[in-house]
Amino acid sequence: MSDLASTPRSAEGMPAPSVVRLRATQRLFASLEGVFHEEVFFLILSVFIGIFSGLAVVCFRLAIDWMHLALLGPLPQTHSWRLFAVPSLAGLVVAILVLHLFPGIRGSGVNQTKAALYIFNGFIPFRTAVGKFICAALAIGSGQSLGPEDPSLQIGASIASALGRQLQISREKLRLMAPVGAAAGLAAAFNAPISAVLFVIEEVIGRWSAGILGSVVLSAVSSVVIVRWFLGSEPLFRIPVTTFKRPTELVAYAVLGIVGGLASVAFAKSIGYLRPRLKALPRWTQYFQPAFAGLLIGLIAFLGAPQIMGAGYDSMDQAMHGQYTWKVLAVLAVLKIVASTVSFVSGTPGGMFAPTLFIGAMLGGAVGDVERIFFPHLTGSTGTYVLVGMGVLFAGFLRVPMTSVFMVLEVSGNYEIIVPVIVANTFSYLVSRSLQTIPIFDLLTRQDGLILPSLEEEREEAILRVEDAMLPVPAAILSAADYVDANARRVQSCTDATFLVRMHPSGWSTITREQLLHLFQEGKGDLTLGSILPSQSVPSLYPDLPLDSALRYVNNYALVPVVNRANSLQLEGVISRESVFQKYGTRSKNE
Repeated sequence: MSDLASTPRSAEGMPAPSVVRLRATQRLFASLEGVFHEEVFFLILSVFIGIFSGLAVVCFRLAIDWMHLALLGPLPQTHSWRLFAVPSLAGLVVAILVLHLFPGIRGSGVNQTKAALYIFNGFIPFRTAVGKFICAALAIGSGQSLGPEDPSLQIGASIASALGRQLQISREKLRLMAPVGAAAGLAAAFNAPISAVLFVIEEVIGRWSAGILGSVVLSAVSSVVIVRWFLGSEPLFRIPVTTFKRPTELVAYAVLGIVGGLASVAFAKSIGYLRPRLKALPRWTQYFQPAFAGLLIGLIAFLGAPQIMGAGYDSMDQAMHGQYTWKVLAVLAVLKIVASTVSFVSGTPGGMFAPTLFIGAMLGGAVGDVERIFFPHLTGSTGTYVLVGMGVLFAGFLRVPMTSVFMVLEVSGNYEIIVPVIVANTFSYLVSRSLQTIPIFDLLTRQDGLILPSLEEEREEAILRVEDAMLPVPAAILSAADYVDANARRVQSCTDATFLVRMHPSGWSTITREQLLHLFQEGKGDLTLGSILPSQSVPSLYPDLPLDSALRYVNNYALVPVVNRANSLQLEGVISRESVFQKYGTRSKNE
């Protein structure tokens, strides 16, 4: 009765139509969940997440385009008053909305999605999607130097979280709803499902199983299908002919990787330095920080560089087709770092993906043109260096090396440049990692007071293996085929308390000295040891297994054999509880 009493009703006393539809939807999904296994149900649900996220991103992209046309016009003109007024006033409006209505939408949204997975049990308020949609569309459309990809990721994650709560799925699956929605949103924004899947696994989840991978892939693919249905299948850029003919040119791409790594470090350090200082200022200043960022961006545009406003996809396309000199490209790369830094640290909602691509594209074109001046024999076109430069900044700044490679391949559709991309991205990643020890997303979460797992640190962490705690092969190995009295004589001269027993035809068991001598004293010396020992053998391990896998056995067995993978009867050593704990204790002291 209490449920009926609290149900919203129409004037005629009937339940409101929205409530009726919601309950019908819940009953439908509940019946499906009863018919299908939970894993199958989650896979089906991932498709719906992709569809809803794709529709939201389509509307988001159209909203950004409409804002841009309405506020700045189709082609922003230099020396126009709009370049000052529009970003500043829009920044003021965005600040008011963020501070009073949508406090959880500051920044890109990647960290918030990751926090939902590891801290908040997959919970992201649906108002986050609404606020991110409105404020990011207004900010990017008015010229703030940010991109739509990260907001799209958070919008998708918020939609997925809300859907999971409505359907009352298990807590374990609800945690994964946010990453699944994030993959759908990012894939729709990039029109690149593979890159979205890799980024979510590489940066947000950090692990994957068949079920997780299947859900992420289904959501990403279904969202891309929706986007291509409404907006067409054209890629973000008109890709020119890209070439790679001489292996010696890899040196030129390595140089681009080094330059890109240095630029990534400068970009990340500027954000890491300014962001906490601006947040520490009095609260009233936060109303004007986005407006000041818009004013500075407008000044840069007014002085002749309107290309740095917004995401900058058109300018990247023009750079690919050689419409800028190397000097202009270099200046645009530097100005974009400045503009994107002030936009982001001011708390304006927006993403860092598009600025990263823009900086990398301009830097790649500039480095390629300069290299061809000194080495005319280089055959790589400007478009090739621009594409490689995109991946270079992606790998160095966002620190997702695998995603950066496939992102360039998906955008270009040309696998001839995969070797230059891998070489340049590797150098960029190594340079960035050596000079900026904390990745940008981890740095931002720690500045916000959150302790989330650093997936890069986990990838780089040395793994303790069974062989690290392995003890030498014991001097006395008993045989189950020998008689009890023979085995008893063998252990009399040994000081060990527990002995391994080689079973026949295969396997291992254990017996203590006291047990063996007791059997001998009971007159069972003429029986084989195998006829007395229980049939259940001791599990064996392999030297290359993670040491964690030994923890499940060492409390139940005094000795655990470590055997060769090619021959289970070839003993490599043994593991005991003391040796495992001693190894972990030694590692803790060293750290």
